[in-house]
Amino acid sequence: MLKKIAIAATVTTFLAGCTTDPYTGEQKISNTAGGAGIGAAVGALGGMMVGGSKNAQRNAVLIGAGLGALGGGAIGNYMDRQESELRSQLQGTGVSVTRNGDRIILNMPSSITFNTDQDVVMPQFYPTLTSVAIVLRKFDKTLVDIKGHTDSTGSASHNQNLSQRRAASVGNYLSGQGIDGRRFAIMGFGATQPVASNATPDGRAQNRRVEIEISPLKGV
Repeated sequence: MLKKIAIAATVTTFLAGCTTDPYTGEQKISNTAGGAGIGAAVGALGGMMVGGSKNAQRNAVLIGAGLGALGGGAIGNYMDRQESELRSQLQGTGVSVTRNGDRIILNMPSSITFNTDQDVVMPQFYPTLTSVAIVLRKFDKTLVDIKGHTDSTGSASHNQNLSQRRAASVGNYLSGQGIDGRRFAIMGFGATQPVASNATPDGRAQNRRVEIEISPLKGV
């Protein structure tokens, strides 16, 4: 399966928004309006490099495959409905849901996804990923960027490779659940994009994560 997903190491997208507490399931502020597009990135999709303007090529491949594109006011409504189903499916799983404009970001802490320093998804996390796959299959007019992150413990090269492998493992599982692999971009960041201080155990735990960013498939 890995041969179907090429891995790239560098992305400049910065994620921001209002995050739902994964344990309380608190509601977020609804946003049907258009937001920022996908940031310039170097990713991979079925062997095709997709970065910056190359995102249009990924859109074109999927539209050409018959998925169809979203446009205008339909985008916000489509992403709102997808977000609502993801929140329902993932409540209480430990996975948080963030909305940032047209994008939905799922934050999967490594503590519930992988054993320490390993890149194989833990079997107890399979049902959660299966729930994500159910929604992604239903809402197939979206691009799926899977991004691995680590804390700063260990060498930069080790962390980079680990983050790539973990992102690929999540992508492989979702692909195995019937998600079109051409929708994916798999990226590893190592420790370069922390969301908390690496000076504390709690901060390092927050930084060890895989994020799934879902964005609308737009016409080119």
